Amino acid sequence: MTNYAVLRFGNFKSEPNGFGANLSGSDCCYMVVFQYGSIVLFNVRDHEVDGYLKIVEKHASGLLPEMRKDEYEVREKPTLNTWMQGGLDYIMLQYLNIDGIRTIGSVLGQSIALDYYVRQVDGIVAEFTDINRGMEKSGTFTMERKKLFQLVGKANSNLADVILKLGLFERSDIAWKDAKYAQIWEYLRDEFELTQRFATLDFKLKFVEHNIRFLQEILQNRKSDFLEWLIIILIGAEILISVYDIVHRSSITSL
Repeated sequence: MTNYAVLRFGNFKSEPNGFGANLSGSDCCYMVVFQYGSIVLFNVRDHEVDGYLKIVEKHASGLLPEMRKDEYEVREKPTLNTWMQGGLDYIMLQYLNIDGIRTIGSVLGQSIALDYYVRQVDGIVAEFTDINRGMEKSGTFTMERKKLFQLVGKANSNLADVILKLGLFERSDIAWKDAKYAQIWEYLRDEFELTQRFATLDFKLKFVEHNIRFLQEILQNRKSDFLEWLIIILIGAEILISVYDIVHRSSITSL
């Protein structure tokens, strides 16, 4: 089951070479929409981008407060000696068909989504950095247990989304079936440093996990201290009641 849909706009004519959607000299454009929120556009002019994005917005379940965009050039050159050739911020292919669009779109979609999750985790790291600085100055911290649990949930959900929703470590089905598209898939993953960026994200999450464990221990100790004092107070109250009862009985006996 795929987590994306490929939408085609414009007049489409099948190419006689059997390759399908060759974009050279065509007014046909494509939009790859991913379930996790990324959108990749092919053969769309800059002034038309917002119009296509509004089409998706009408059917989206929710929108992020900030939209981030990135550009990457895909060139077609039928006379290219090799199947593909990479360059600075572009990839050149002999032809670009629907399988190429799916393969390239999957990596570009993952890249821009991963950037979003990295920013989310950076925000969590910043919160814990502020907490640590506050503890350094005051020797204690005042975070509520609910707030800590919210940070735990946010960190865990971000990691789960990267692994499950993005399918960051799952090879494209097309790349499994055809070595040409496997070459594109592997080249773009290296180009956008997806593995290295996830490793950085994972390192930051481990930092968050370490801080969470430390703060949980502090909260647990606070709870233990409270219970100990509560027990002491109850025992003290019971002793006072017993003493009062003894004194009261003694006074009655003496009378």
